[in-house]
Amino acid sequence: QVQLVESGGGLVQPGGSLRLSCAASGSIFGVNVMGWYRQAPGKQRDLVATITSIGRLNYADSVKGRFTISRDGAKNTVYLQMNSLKPEDTAVYYCNLNWGNRYYWGQGTQVTVSS
Repeated sequence: QVQLVESGGGLVQPGGSLRLSCAASGSIFGVNVMGWYRQAPGKQRDLVATITSIGRLNYADSVKGRFTISRDGAKNTVYLQMNSLKPEDTAVYYCNLNWGNRYYWGQGTQVTVSS
């Protein structure tokens, strides 16, 4: 059974930075994709960034140049470094693992950007 545990959310002022982490438990092997999605109140859940097991990256246009996704394969952990945060980045951020034709989700972590 795969479980994803996120950490690192919080309250930050506009222009500030946060780093999210997501650790996947269980035995994960082969091709997989880890990533981050976010959902603001009243809106759908949208892709933020993904990284494949071979390092291929994908970013939403709204975060390009500000957010950086990375992963530690040995620890089955994915990170999201968020810089130059804006109020519109406020949302619940969810970690995602796509592996073996299944999707796994974390419980979500709140990110609030406000002065």
